[in-house]
Amino acid sequence: MEISAQKIARLRKMLSPAGKRIVVLSHYNPDGDAIGSSLAWCKILEEMGHEVTCVVPNKYPYFLDWIEGIDRIKIFKDDSDGKTAEAIRSAEIICCLDFNTISRMEGLSELILENNTAQKLLIDHHLQPPRNYYDLMFSCPEASSTCYLLCKIIEKLCGTEAIDQPMATALYVGMMTDTGNFTFSNLTPDLYRTIAMLVEKGIDIPRINVEVYNSFTEGRVRLLSYALGPKMQLIENGTVAYIALKEGELRRFGFQQGDSEGFVNYPLSIKNVRMSAMFLQTRRFIRVSLRSRGDVDVNVFARRYFNGGGHRNAAGGKSMVSMEETIDHYKQAVQEFFHPEEAQNA
Repeated sequence: MEISAQKIARLRKMLSPAGKRIVVLSHYNPDGDAIGSSLAWCKILEEMGHEVTCVVPNKYPYFLDWIEGIDRIKIFKDDSDGKTAEAIRSAEIICCLDFNTISRMEGLSELILENNTAQKLLIDHHLQPPRNYYDLMFSCPEASSTCYLLCKIIEKLCGTEAIDQPMATALYVGMMTDTGNFTFSNLTPDLYRTIAMLVEKGIDIPRINVEVYNSFTEGRVRLLSYALGPKMQLIENGTVAYIALKEGELRRFGFQQGDSEGFVNYPLSIKNVRMSAMFLQTRRFIRVSLRSRGDVDVNVFARRYFNGGGHRNAAGGKSMVSMEETIDHYKQAVQEFFHPEEAQNA
């Protein structure tokens, strides 16, 4: 993955002089990559002398609470005094990290679009960003995480000496979580060299693993058991799976933001399963998570059937109809996606 010197020069110009009002944004239901990249980038910008506000649409998972500096993140959903909204309206630069489509920022979308004077910077690794919106884009779908991409940008912009231990920890969290603890694709030699550099900064990998993967509530573990027991269904001769969880079922287990993180991956541990979906009911819609392995492209599936997108083997979308209708739509979509010839002849 190459970061062009020309783009770094444009970024340096965008960030000059010091003293600019900058907002750093990440996506709805922020994960480890969103939080890690946001915290690291905020610290770099502040060290360059800028006034920085870090915003996410809603609460991040509780198992990320331990990351140093996370208490600086503003939750837009909790913006009762309007200060966060005002920071976005008055920003001179808006940085969009770990997402590329403004329309999917839920309640933040209109507010971001209101500010038509701010320069827009994209740092992201998702497919198909809108080409006519951002003033400067670092869009690298080949990067395994936004944190990895950001780390390479920081190296070019400031040098690795700008990365301290807390920043290195935040960056590692994003790299680790977005690769399934380094088990997914795009695991390049340079990624591991970058991790080695973070280790030299003093990160505590065993502790990070414990905090992220072994600090759940009892309710979360029992919900997982329920999801993989009576709720997991296999279709398409056992090659496609889905899990559907309604609001009432989530409440039974004391659901907290982030409790369902990773559930959609578990069916892929079954030998013949090629694609897995999870449907999570919220008050306004059903959140759709999709995972796959091999050549099954769930980015295409999500865009075609659930108004979503993402990566080849990890994507998401939403459904605005009932759970029963969503499941029926999914089953029909699977049939059409895996057997297009039959669908055409039907």
